[in-house]
Amino acid sequence: MPKENFNEKLTALLKTYPDFLDDTGELIPAAVRDHAWRLDHNLIKLLLTDEAIKTTFFDEIDGHWVFNHNTFINYITDKNFLANSYTRFRNKIGLNIRGKFLRERGEVSLVWPYKDCVLEGGQTKEEEKRKEIFFNETLAQDEINRMFDPKVLTNYKRHTVDGEQEVTDIQRDENGTIRENLIIKGNNLIALHTLKQQFRGQVKLIYIDPPYNTGSDSFGYNDNFNHSSWLTFMKNRLEVAREFLKDDGIILIHIDDQEMHYLKLVADDIFGRDNFIATVPRKTRSGKSDVPYKLSQDFDWMLMYTRGASKKDNLFQRDVSRKYHKTPDFPNDEWRLSDLTTQRTIHERPNSNFTLVNPRNGEGFPVNPNRCWGITKDSVDEYLKKGKIVFPGDYNFLNIKRPAMRVFKSEDIGKTAYVSSDFLNQVMDELLKSMVNRKGTDEIVEIFGRKAFSYPKNELLMQRIIEYTTKAGDIVLDFHLGSGTTAAVAHKMGRQYIGIEQMDYAETLPVERLKKVIAGEQGGISETINWQGGGDFIYCELMPYNQAYIDKIQAAQSSEELVALWKDIAENSFLNWYVNEQIPEAAVKDFIAIDDVKKQKHLLAELLDKNQLYVNLSEIEDADFQVSEEDTMLNRAFYGE
Repeated sequence: MPKENFNEKLTALLKTYPDFLDDTGELIPAAVRDHAWRLDHNLIKLLLTDEAIKTTFFDEIDGHWVFNHNTFINYITDKNFLANSYTRFRNKIGLNIRGKFLRERGEVSLVWPYKDCVLEGGQTKEEEKRKEIFFNETLAQDEINRMFDPKVLTNYKRHTVDGEQEVTDIQRDENGTIRENLIIKGNNLIALHTLKQQFRGQVKLIYIDPPYNTGSDSFGYNDNFNHSSWLTFMKNRLEVAREFLKDDGIILIHIDDQEMHYLKLVADDIFGRDNFIATVPRKTRSGKSDVPYKLSQDFDWMLMYTRGASKKDNLFQRDVSRKYHKTPDFPNDEWRLSDLTTQRTIHERPNSNFTLVNPRNGEGFPVNPNRCWGITKDSVDEYLKKGKIVFPGDYNFLNIKRPAMRVFKSEDIGKTAYVSSDFLNQVMDELLKSMVNRKGTDEIVEIFGRKAFSYPKNELLMQRIIEYTTKAGDIVLDFHLGSGTTAAVAHKMGRQYIGIEQMDYAETLPVERLKKVIAGEQGGISETINWQGGGDFIYCELMPYNQAYIDKIQAAQSSEELVALWKDIAENSFLNWYVNEQIPEAAVKDFIAIDDVKKQKHLLAELLDKNQLYVNLSEIEDADFQVSEEDTMLNRAFYGE
């Protein structure tokens, strides 16, 4: 059998195993080799199904077939294996190092596949779903550091009640912290690294609603390492997000149960297991029949962490809101009832183990043996004198069977209350009347006159989160901004906010929404908080360089467009160091011969140096990048130079 035919047969057989395919349906030799090293039973059984393949890679010993994995690995590693137009093109333009493809090299030991790689990704509407770029190049640490260096910001605009204005300065407080509401367009991972020096340790609340990786959502990595790619995507962002938090800051990560338990392990490692606060449930619907196993999962969740607050700290700012009684015996102060016992036992507090006697009628009330009185026997007279103890029968409108503590309204002023981790379901009870999942969409339709975004969060939900975890003036960060709900509610509630969105709708959705908020729109929570408009925010963008070519590659529709782009890239952009800048005619022919636009896009994206997606701040004076004098001045003001 000719070698080419054997290759075709082996390739076709291996392609029947999904774990060996990339997101374009091509075979990944590195994945096959990994399974071979592990003597994976599924791979061995697959190879045994073909007689020619079996006799090539197995030795017969006493009637048993023994897998010769060294022979098999050497064969699939050979450069002639898979020598189709796709791989010939990669070889010709130099996308390999010493005869091996990047993904075949073993410089990094991975805990999970791709853990140490850098991913670009974003959250998008289903109808505008784009295939994200997966950067899996091997980078030296200095190259990674360069990728995460601060970037030049451009296209500054200040939006106010009087319309769009030029940005002339960046407001700061007495401590030098930027005091501007910011909406930034660009890759959220790189944007976070760009902002971290200015906002390190300054953010009180981070709320993110990332793509859930359900297989049908906006996380556009369709390869067979989807799960580990998503974890890598989250890990890289959470690591830098932690640097923004104040010690008593809180991060809430919205997620469903598809990845929640895996994400918690990653988040435990980043924030510290002791800094985990709670898993907060959110009811999303009331039953659905078209679900796996006919068990409707009616909740999604928020993982809540602090950076370093003590467990004794009160992190939640919920105002006390209780029913008070007004009676003639206390005309100057309303009051409420509170439990007169504590969870400590009589063995722990023996001086609180006594029978409390009602002085009005002599009725005695023994202490609960599983608890103890919240006062001591010696302090009873003092509490009675102040009218702090209420007994059964003292008031006709009360129905109590044991003594209770009277708490005056004046004592509650300025205090906060414990918050149940079920607090969002109180919100959901209100929203169920108008259908939970549609509420956020209805608000978007009300603002824009159309369904401009899929699955937006509603404003009441964000109001509860923000009011329970922050106070006026605190900084709120959302780096999966989407439709802009977080920023809109933060603006209405007097919080400073930072929103990051990399998709093209950054200007048409969140920015337009915030302009309407400033103008006084009355959707969402506006009426309940008496929102009348006002305030301002700054919009700016990471200044693109190679990212502009990534976007052009994504938008191209034909091989002819991509060939023209390739020539433009070779002349005007930064290529990876191992790529030949010359374009031999033979390479162009091989490129066209691939005859698959998706594969051609993937190859061109690999040519670009990912360290030059955006213009580095350190290169702001370089004439090649053509940074304007105005942008230069504003960047120096932004970075405090």
